[in-house]
Amino acid sequence: MLRGVTTHGVQGDSGQEPGQDDGRPRHPSAVYGVGTDPDPRFSLANERTTLAWERTALAVVAAGIGLTSLANLTALPRGVYVLSLGMCLAGGWLAIAAVLDWRRRELALRTGCVLPAPRSLPWLAGTVALVALALACCVLVVAWG
Repeated sequence: MLRGVTTHGVQGDSGQEPGQDDGRPRHPSAVYGVGTDPDPRFSLANERTTLAWERTALAVVAAGIGLTSLANLTALPRGVYVLSLGMCLAGGWLAIAAVLDWRRRELALRTGCVLPAPRSLPWLAGTVALVALALACCVLVVAWG
């Protein structure tokens, strides 16, 4: 018999059958200690959604840093630095909000409740709209200033 393969399926690295608890605590216990394990597909989809939000947060921070670099190389107004700082802070906030939203969704999955509406999405849309407006103002100042 091949290592890790049984007549019932493939064993994990711990030697346990898939779906069996190996006795180690799962963290955060405030999430995994509540309710029952949902279908893994739903938990993994929730995790993928959170990772997408984290990538978006990282992109917002990178855009803020890039805008600072651009302002250093060109004659952009000083307000661009404030905008860059705001983007970096918004990206950090979005990263934290993504984890908090993941927690709310995972708890709903584990307790069989209705999935909560996303709290971060309206804030992200508002932030993008404000940044676009501020950048448009900067373009106008540079073009006609």
